[in-house]
Amino acid sequence: MSVLRTWRGKTRITDGDAYERFMIERAAPDYQSIDGLLRLFFTRQDDGEYSHFLLVTLWRDLDAVQAFAGADATRAKYYPEDARYLIDPGPGANNWRIFHSE
Repeated sequence: MSVLRTWRGKTRITDGDAYERFMIERAAPDYQSIDGLLRLFFTRQDDGEYSHFLLVTLWRDLDAVQAFAGADATRAKYYPEDARYLIDPGPGANNWRIFHSE
């Protein structure tokens, strides 16, 4: 059973570019080091005051998600650098069971 995992975060618009670089340089390699990660999409939308980030990852199964995030797969994995950028990092991530795909 594949899992689609989503996480949302928000920075001030002035931190958006720096956070984007951090995600590419630090977070993406960490995600990619986990056996069972199938795809990742890091997305961004700016609204004038804030940069909104939506991370979408596709995993082989829940065991792979737990290898990345820990036993509680609903908890988001944060890095020390996140405290510098994120406004209201939110409670966690959502894991969606994929029941059909084409």
